[in-house]
Amino acid sequence: MFSKLTKLATVAAVGTAMMAGTAWAEKVLRIQSVLPNTADEVFMLNAFGDDVAALTGGSLTVEVLPAGAVVGPRDIMDAVDAGLVEGGFAWTHYWGGKHVAANLFGAPVAGAGVGLDNIAFLSWFQYGGGKELYDRLWDEMGVNVKGFMLQPVGPEALGWFPKPIESMDDFRQMRFRAPPGMVGAAYADIGVPAVAMGGGDILPALEKGTIDAAEWCCPKPDSVFGFQKVLKHYYLQGLHQVTVNADMYVNRDFYDSLSETEQKALEVAANASLSKSLSYRIFENGKALKDLTENHGVILEDTPADYFTEYSAAAAKALQAAADENEFFAEVWASQRAFAEVAVPFWAGAQTSNANLGRAFADTLK
Repeated sequence: MFSKLTKLATVAAVGTAMMAGTAWAEKVLRIQSVLPNTADEVFMLNAFGDDVAALTGGSLTVEVLPAGAVVGPRDIMDAVDAGLVEGGFAWTHYWGGKHVAANLFGAPVAGAGVGLDNIAFLSWFQYGGGKELYDRLWDEMGVNVKGFMLQPVGPEALGWFPKPIESMDDFRQMRFRAPPGMVGAAYADIGVPAVAMGGGDILPALEKGTIDAAEWCCPKPDSVFGFQKVLKHYYLQGLHQVTVNADMYVNRDFYDSLSETEQKALEVAANASLSKSLSYRIFENGKALKDLTENHGVILEDTPADYFTEYSAAAAKALQAAADENEFFAEVWASQRAFAEVAVPFWAGAQTSNANLGRAFADTLK
């Protein structure tokens, strides 16, 4: 990891021309993403920026920079912390190396082991004490950042395979692209050779045979990366990332320089983005799945039953180990558990009937 001084020197050398026209006094919030500007996440991030500009009458505007524009994707949090760029955009579990509790906000493995899906997670975040803990995360992490949760996704697909897997024994024969952090570690614990890599590196790795199988997200983002060109067996049901949250990080000094109206605009636009992202993804993933199965020869498969028991056990083990080692992680996890004890019995029961209703309709389309 580069020091802040090294990063300052690097950016001065390669990014001076780009940065020269955007001083903080102009109230332009430049957000460097971990993704290219063609990604669905960036489409929604630009919609967030449009809302901010409208709510502030143009006094605060958002400019989205693609991956690598100022620093490498792994350095985005440090760049925001140091003030090299005003904002960053990534999934918060990417920073689990800075603080293990980041995993519980970005990608709580297997629904945090307490049954949290993406909507139940938002309920905890907005009304169950999660937002207050999230605001503390940055101090716990030791970064000069104000965070905003923008884009919940999930549940993510188990992934893409070269042939059907009948059991975990078949799965363990595959070199598998998995997310970093606790999610990928749980795969390793059950014997799956898990390899972490960025989304843009997955297809070339599949084509070269460096990996055999992979997950990224969901039908739309997966199809954009082109996994269907190499692999045809697709498994929708997975536990590893029942919910995944993409967030914006704003340099705290920049945030403090904004007016109260501008700060409120960021909050309101972020809350709107939570709903918009959920709505957008359901329709876009539905269209993409229809296209994959009808036009690209993709075969939907059922996930082996032993995956759920083995992965759940590995996730529970990882969660407990982190709680034993880190006090703040334990506090966040306890909050999620307390919320789940009240909310999940209702929500799971209601969702069961919803899922059965939807499945019955889906079956008529076959």
